[in-house]
Amino acid sequence: MNTRLQTKLKELPNTPGVYFHKDKSGEVIYVGKAAVLKNRVRQYFQKSRNRDPKTEALVAEIEDIEWIEVETEIDALFLEAEMVRRYMPRYNILLRDDKSLLYVRIDIKSEHPTVTFTRRPLDDKAEYFGPYIQGYAVRKALRLLRRIFPYAVTREQATMGSKLYEQIGLDPGLNSGKTSIDEYRKNLKNLMSYLRGNRSALMREVEKEMRLAAENHEFEKAAALRNKLSELKSLKKQVIFSDREFMDISKDKGLQGLAELLNIELPPKRIEGYDISHMSGTDNVASMVVFENGIPAKSSYRKFKMRKLGNDDFAHMNEVITRRLGKQNVSSWGLPSLFLIDGGKGQLGAAIKARNNAECDKPMIGIAKREEEIVISKKDPNTSLNVKNATQMQFVITETKDFYLVRMPLSSDIVKLLQRVRDESHRFAVTYHSTLKRNRQTTSWLDEVPGIGPATKKKLIKEFGSSKAVLQARKSELENLIGESKTAILKTYIRAEKKSDK
Repeated sequence: MNTRLQTKLKELPNTPGVYFHKDKSGEVIYVGKAAVLKNRVRQYFQKSRNRDPKTEALVAEIEDIEWIEVETEIDALFLEAEMVRRYMPRYNILLRDDKSLLYVRIDIKSEHPTVTFTRRPLDDKAEYFGPYIQGYAVRKALRLLRRIFPYAVTREQATMGSKLYEQIGLDPGLNSGKTSIDEYRKNLKNLMSYLRGNRSALMREVEKEMRLAAENHEFEKAAALRNKLSELKSLKKQVIFSDREFMDISKDKGLQGLAELLNIELPPKRIEGYDISHMSGTDNVASMVVFENGIPAKSSYRKFKMRKLGNDDFAHMNEVITRRLGKQNVSSWGLPSLFLIDGGKGQLGAAIKARNNAECDKPMIGIAKREEEIVISKKDPNTSLNVKNATQMQFVITETKDFYLVRMPLSSDIVKLLQRVRDESHRFAVTYHSTLKRNRQTTSWLDEVPGIGPATKKKLIKEFGSSKAVLQARKSELENLIGESKTAILKTYIRAEKKSDK
């Protein structure tokens, strides 16, 4: 054990948190959580403990340790999941022993919202949190949170209600009228906020609502909010996983390093990532993903269907930034601390042009896939590279006439953060593109005809057999079926469709 590691072990606090084991190159090789950081991390280096070969191999590689303190074990549980997804440490995979990962699923947009667990997340418009390796700890945490944020776990409870669960305060009581659907969804949004690590902000909001209710003499509501606040505070005392085995933004190494690299006064609290997806110039879409305090804020994600046609990523990137910075969107969504563009010099240049036209002064950088380089424009007055800090961080800087290209070790905290944002924006864009492509393949030319709604379309296909057969229908047949005015419109589109098929 080296001297630096010995010193770090002595500095470990007696608080819950998430710890990072690093190898000699600085790469994060394992992320873990602890009820008491001091006790848990020191266990790795106790010779008397029985360890399996995989853990022995991990300990042999540990050269350094970092950690993030949190207030409760539940906070550590949820923060660990996000950090594993960001860093993808190889020993987290090796030590998993092929266990299935668990996700928390909240279908808040459903008419009958429920909170459930699943091993296979789907693209079904529900919100997913995870993955979590320790299923027992997650289930226990959600049981505790259910006392504070009551929810239904089955459709039957959501629609009919369960008197027993309702009486003990675990079911929202939709059917009995105890809770309206709007109040229930607001409650679920608070639960989701907690799962994203916004515990402190949530407690402030609950306290504010409690004081307002008291001022308005709504004493029952104020008492309920007081009890909820008390339950949130009591989570500090709950044992979730012990040592058997939200985030302070200033302790996130990726955010802190990014601020130092780009001469930003404070770590970027809100990062927005952008990507373009298309297939040979068709079904062009763009994605906007949002990371707040280094954690995905999925409710703030947005997708854009491109208005410009063709295979031109530069033009599409210019379009999405222009639309993002429209007055209405800025008013509704605010502005990010940092824009991250998926692409190289061309995409970044197009995005900067759109940002400048909108008179926005927020910094903007690109990330090129091939070498995982950060791309920074020299001509951008709102974004600067701290060359001295970059050199001290042992980053390799390549200069062109108009750009800095900063290559960092793949183990860098900054790279891991930016990769996580970039990969999420890519996933979100591809998902939307695939949806549009699938929908287009199941539509027909009839869908483009104004005045021909689903009922009329169904009538035409039922009469003639298919949308193609409608092209061969006589004018008199159409008039008898749908009337003269609709036939006149339809015949115009029939002529155009026949012409395009030639």
